[in-house]
Amino acid sequence: MKIASIEAIALRIPFTVGGVPAAGVWGGAGMQAADSLLLKVSTDDGLVGWGETFGFVGVPAARAAIEQMLAPACIGRDASQINEIGLDLQRSFHVFGRSGPLFYGLSALDIALWDLCGKAAGLPVYRLLGGARRGQLPAYASLIRYADAEAIAVNVRRAIADGYRSLKLHEVDLAVIRTARAAAGPDIEITLDTNCPWTLHQAIDMARALQPLSLRWLEEPLWPPENYAGLAALRRRCAIPLATGENATTLMEFEHLLRIGAVDVVQPSPAKMGGISALRDVFALARAHNAQVMVHTFYDGPGLLAAMHATAALGDADAMIEWRYFDMAAQVLGNAVVPRDGMIALPAGPGLGLDPDPEVIRRYRIG
Repeated sequence: MKIASIEAIALRIPFTVGGVPAAGVWGGAGMQAADSLLLKVSTDDGLVGWGETFGFVGVPAARAAIEQMLAPACIGRDASQINEIGLDLQRSFHVFGRSGPLFYGLSALDIALWDLCGKAAGLPVYRLLGGARRGQLPAYASLIRYADAEAIAVNVRRAIADGYRSLKLHEVDLAVIRTARAAAGPDIEITLDTNCPWTLHQAIDMARALQPLSLRWLEEPLWPPENYAGLAALRRRCAIPLATGENATTLMEFEHLLRIGAVDVVQPSPAKMGGISALRDVFALARAHNAQVMVHTFYDGPGLLAAMHATAALGDADAMIEWRYFDMAAQVLGNAVVPRDGMIALPAGPGLGLDPDPEVIRRYRIG
């Protein structure tokens, strides 16, 4: 099963979000399309595996890293040697960065190789990871930032009407967050991802103000995101559980933040930090430190499937899947994994269980 070709495929799919998105770390205000980058790995015996990088404005850089660095180093290699390929590529290119576009490309490659190995074995990836505990996973609706009280109230109610019992906000304005809680009522679970806006002292003040809102977790409250000592200090003074990890890359980063007691909920992002192989290691590390894993999945292709298979096989009974709550013009994977009543079905076919829809690729491919 030799790697014969690697193709990076960029997509731009329009979406709406029940209002006007505010500016955020993913793009500017009023964004109306989601860019994603798929990876198609073909072997000499005719199998095809699919991966995905983290997208949005990072797509061109990740694509360049794949096409100019990673792909040429992989042609002719045995696709079943997932760990060996990943480690060799990290060692070969480490001087160019241990995070960012290069690692996004490595992540997509790892996911695609797991997909290939599952297809070659005739088994779903969750079976390769030890077997799934359940065939459906609870999903939470991850809303975009609106920075507007009226818009957040409308969309909180809309997500609840769609069957979600758990929501994630990306707001930083206290009045908007309070409006969201009022719109949701006391029985809907809310988490808050702030995308690293505050100093430690600002975060302490905000955590105190947020405490009456009964958040399940407060996510990435500090700048910079690798300020693990600051997170540990905040955790000692904060009654809300802290979550972080989507911007961590190497296993040593995860080990550091867990060892110093910086986090309650760790959030590895498979399309950023090394794919399924790295996810497997982080799940094991988190168990050793009594932390919960909630995989970061702000994407909707093979990266989402990677998170689902790993969570089904390795996560605890309360682990959820993040669902990007956009009204997409088309779904990369079709409608098979769209949540129903707050639950998302785990594909049971070989590999990741689903391939990207070729018609969606044809219609929305760019570059």
